[in-house]
Amino acid sequence: MLTRIALLIGTNIAVVLVLSIILNLLGVEQLLQRSGIDAETATLLIFAAGIGFAGSFISLAMSKPMAIRMMGAQVLESPRGEAERWLVQTVRRFAEREGIGMPDVAIYDAPEVNAFATGARRNSALVAVSSGLLQQMSRDEAEAVIAHEVTHVANGDMVTLTLIQGVVNTFVIFLSHIAGRFVDQVVFKNEEGHGPGFWITMIFAQMVLGVLASMITMYFSRRREFRADAGAARLAGREKMVAALERLRGSAAPQDMPEEIEAFGINGRMGGETLKRLFMSHPPIEERIEALRASAA
Repeated sequence: MLTRIALLIGTNIAVVLVLSIILNLLGVEQLLQRSGIDAETATLLIFAAGIGFAGSFISLAMSKPMAIRMMGAQVLESPRGEAERWLVQTVRRFAEREGIGMPDVAIYDAPEVNAFATGARRNSALVAVSSGLLQQMSRDEAEAVIAHEVTHVANGDMVTLTLIQGVVNTFVIFLSHIAGRFVDQVVFKNEEGHGPGFWITMIFAQMVLGVLASMITMYFSRRREFRADAGAARLAGREKMVAALERLRGSAAPQDMPEEIEAFGINGRMGGETLKRLFMSHPPIEERIEALRASAA
């Protein structure tokens, strides 16, 4: 999380400087002033939205090739063996039922039981499973996991979370700059440019607001995990999904995944304590099982 916040701050400073030059050259601030709009605040909002959404959508656009590279996943262009053919056929069957384009199917080498889906578009996604999942799960359990991942794609969860991330990033950048400007001008009485008070306050505010932004994003990630479980129950069968979650409960902890795809895995960071839970991408498995059983009652 600290690495992510540091990257956000560094990118923010660099992009703000570039955009400031561009907007000044284009005369945007003068145009806003003639229209009776607070040019500095409006320009800042443009900066914040540009940075916040650009970073999120660039990550989304790169998520598929990045996931393949970082996880060492092998895309099954010509399935070999009965297990690979079954995997591709199962993904195709669920994709057709959901009315989406056939995702690329991949396997990555890992002993943990896990799988994920990613991609910028519903009709050009990636569904990948670990070798550990194929080895340790029964076909019924693996089928439910695949249905879970296809549901993520069909629901457009990747784009939705990207939009949410873009919004929270915009507010982090905008509010941190407002706080920096306030401290610089009101407390330190600096009326020209940005003094040390601005930069120190802005960086501190971005760290604090960045933590709050992560809590918001993880909340929506947990809610969409319940929806993906429900979709898997509809596609593969509720008992199969419950059995898959039971298997996950006894499996090894999942390996680290890139943040862009972790939220769409079947097995991710989970927690029970209230504070720790706020930063978890996945709800506790017991709650997921309980929600599935409650929906059948």
